[in-house]
Amino acid sequence: MSQTVDRALSILPLLAQGPADLGQVAERLDVHKSTALRLLRTLHEHGLVYRQQDQRYRLGARLFALAQEAVENLDVREIAHPHLVELNENCGHTVHLAVYEEQEVLYIDKVESRYPVRMYSRIGKPVAITVAAVAKLLLADLPEPERRAVAEKLDYPMYTSRSTPNAGAFLKELAVVREQGWATDLGGHEESINCIGAPIRGADGRVVAAMSVSAPNVVVTAEELLTLLPLVRRTAETISREYSGTDNRPKKA
Repeated sequence: MSQTVDRALSILPLLAQGPADLGQVAERLDVHKSTALRLLRTLHEHGLVYRQQDQRYRLGARLFALAQEAVENLDVREIAHPHLVELNENCGHTVHLAVYEEQEVLYIDKVESRYPVRMYSRIGKPVAITVAAVAKLLLADLPEPERRAVAEKLDYPMYTSRSTPNAGAFLKELAVVREQGWATDLGGHEESINCIGAPIRGADGRVVAAMSVSAPNVVVTAEELLTLLPLVRRTAETISREYSGTDNRPKKA
């Protein structure tokens, strides 16, 4: 039975490359045409493959519907949370998870620092979009025209002397973030708070969320916090693999 299931599932990646006839399927599976036909008929009955008028088979609409339903029901917070907790246990600092929704970047999860000095951020609260590391990661992944349009509509409050001053500077920083695959906020929102972040990607390689580690200068310096960047990026990659079910790689600009 397991061999039958294995053979049936092997048909799907073959048809993902394009329509194939019965002979091609049988050859790829190294089985008799009657066996291949039986497998194709079963997949066809479930809507996973479709037989065209030219008698070739392609992937069925039901397969795409199932994939879309699975993606819509994925909860990145639920998947990420145990990894955020583990990261917090390893480094001791505040860990955030954020998403981009309706022109805002919102925190959707937070694991508190174990140190007495804590951040005032709250789940559900928008971040300072022009300076936050998570915001830079999420906006950097937008297509270039949308990225530019968003940047040009934003206000640029000077929270500190290190805040991003204007759209031109912001777009340049987003280009760097997009290329390097990580981001920082080193005193851009609060002089005494530093932050490093990494993206969480879906099956298509696009950024679906961003995570970060933040700490005040009285606990660690910016230089010390930056030494945690490899750990933060590994955590984000682990979450990405679990969320997407793939070993994806970042897309280049």
